Amino acid sequence: MQALLQLAAELGVTVIEKRATHCSGYRADERLIRLSPGMKRRSARSVLAHELGHHILGHRPTEFGPIRKRQEREANEWAALHLIDHAKYVEVERIRDGHLESMAFDLDVATELLTVFRSMLHRIGDATYLDPRMGAGQWLLRTEVV
Repeated sequence: MQALLQLAAELGVTVIEKRATHCSGYRADERLIRLSPGMKRRSARSVLAHELGHHILGHRPTEFGPIRKRQEREANEWAALHLIDHAKYVEVERIRDGHLESMAFDLDVATELLTVFRSMLHRIGDATYLDPRMGAGQWLLRTEVV
């Protein structure tokens, strides 16, 4: 959590805890991330990473459904990629036999972000690829699976 707060400070984004109508959120015009008070560590860490994703990706609030949905997906993907170490994921998946909630607890992330991370994985033969793209050798990370 401290690393995320430090990143926010480096980016000039203020992080506060404050009750509001919506649980948490990012206000681009004020460079402000609001977290709900009393959130559990896993949730706060995941939400903060998600909101930082909005900032880093340059998202602006919109009421247009398809763009809003895309922005939420992109912020979740950014958060998942920055909070979940692929090698640790492989180890935890083996230990927990793929049980989502246990894995999320061990990885210290919200279950939603673990689901997003899983959706970015592709298993082919004896290897797992993170964020594969078209073309030979086009992936973010490749891990041999035994």
